Amino acid sequence: MLTDYINAALRKAKYKLLDDGEGVFGHIPGFPGLWANASSLERCRDELQSTLEAWILVKLRHNDTDLPRVAGINLNRGVSRPSRVA
Repeated sequence: MLTDYINAALRKAKYKLLDDGEGVFGHIPGFPGLWANASSLERCRDELQSTLEAWILVKLRHNDTDLPRVAGINLNRGVSRPSRVA
């Protein structure tokens, strides 16, 4: 399910060629603060995927249940606080 979520999110990505040969900028609408910048479209896509994976892990680690739904996939289900061991 996580791979499907990442692939669906990357299909929504928007890319822009930067002026003066400064590379490519990419972001995924609906994913605040998530963007990448690289020298080529392929590298930008790879960087965006890596950034997305880290972004998801941080949100889940902090029990942030505000992950966007993508292609009907809801990663917020089943998110619970870790149990405390006494």
